[in-house]
Amino acid sequence: MSRSITVIGGGLAGSEAAWQLAQRGHHVLLYEMRPAKSTGAHVSHRLAELVCSNSLGSNLPDRATGILQYEVKMLGSLLMRCAEETAVPAGGALAVDRARFAERVTACIHEHSNIDVLREEVRELPLDRPAIVATGPLTSPALAAEIARLTGEEYLYFYDAISPIVRAGSIEMSRAFQGNRYGRGEDSAGDYINCPLEKDEYGRFVQALKEAATIELRDFEREDPNFFEGCVPIEALAKRGDDTLAYGPMRPVGLTNPHTGRRPYAVVQLRQDDYSGSLYNIVGFQTNIRWGRQREILRLIPGLEAAEFIRMGQMHRNTFLNAPALLHPTMRFRRAAQLYFAGQITGVEGYVGNIATGLVAALNLSRQLNGLSEWVPPADTMLGALCYYVTGTEAKHFQPMKANLGILPPLGTKIRNKRARKAAYAERANSSMAAALDGLDDALIEQRRVQSEHEPV
Repeated sequence: MSRSITVIGGGLAGSEAAWQLAQRGHHVLLYEMRPAKSTGAHVSHRLAELVCSNSLGSNLPDRATGILQYEVKMLGSLLMRCAEETAVPAGGALAVDRARFAERVTACIHEHSNIDVLREEVRELPLDRPAIVATGPLTSPALAAEIARLTGEEYLYFYDAISPIVRAGSIEMSRAFQGNRYGRGEDSAGDYINCPLEKDEYGRFVQALKEAATIELRDFEREDPNFFEGCVPIEALAKRGDDTLAYGPMRPVGLTNPHTGRRPYAVVQLRQDDYSGSLYNIVGFQTNIRWGRQREILRLIPGLEAAEFIRMGQMHRNTFLNAPALLHPTMRFRRAAQLYFAGQITGVEGYVGNIATGLVAALNLSRQLNGLSEWVPPADTMLGALCYYVTGTEAKHFQPMKANLGILPPLGTKIRNKRARKAAYAERANSSMAAALDGLDDALIEQRRVQSEHEPV
């Protein structure tokens, strides 16, 4: 217990890992290179800053992300607690005021007596001491090169997005309306602002997307046959077919336009982005269109004709390991006994998945240092299914994965009703995780008691 543990990266996974280790009595050196070195996507020095959406996904108990959220909360996640404390209305989803969320996490980390936060870039892997690498999708070039040298594996690349953010007061509500699909959520008025498009308006919007100039790709992006496939920009979707967007992020199902009494041909949804409700982000609108033209095209959307954009959409490169070739389900690196990876760099997608792998890595490193066996969540839990998927699929064709019911083992009996089937998956996962947690930390507590009895006074 005398050695400090190094955690590299102050994002979701790194912050969770540092706190979990500190809670278990370890001294942690948490390295975060911001603000000394910027990533190009972050806008502050805060820990756990959300750079894409402000939503942690559905929190409905029978949805994949809802199941995962519940499991991570059962494991005592700090970041899930902070998310609930800074939540904003989002229907059946858990969305946060991103500034308050990051501030809350940062305060908890800085206030912990077992954590020292070091604002400097790590350029070499600390192979001589226990460590967790949680540098995320925007790993610095120097450290990325070091990891590539250590792993001997080629890096794989995929791309993520920052959605445009609009000032709420600039949305024309005589054309837009509030409402949740199928009336879900606690707010009867609706947690989302919806901008409805009739068929001719939708057609003009799609045509503008097809003709828009985009940011020039770099050489390695041009060579990538799967460019942006993990997070397809709206202009690319528009080119796949005129109605692709209407059946995708702009699908109008479950919504009625109160101005016309009819379901619109397509709809653009905006979700509350801050606690006060002064900012809204455009849901599912990742884009690589140049900012000037992007602003013009978005103002073709009814209700956004005079929109004030606080931030334009942009795409950025994400980096992840070929995890099946390199990691155990415990998140331990196969070629170094005390080196763990966590977060999006492991190939797990989604905010809650990143938090969860930080927790798993910290739990297992702590157990290893205390002479206990490592722990993997059961495969029929959402967290266990994710851990086994990213480390157990065929390495040759590995691609990142987010929480979804499809990666869970089949149910023992066939259930035809979709809602009942989802509920059965959730019930099984909840029960399995509860059983797996029974006594999980008791062994650690007992070992510390025995050690204290044998320590000299």
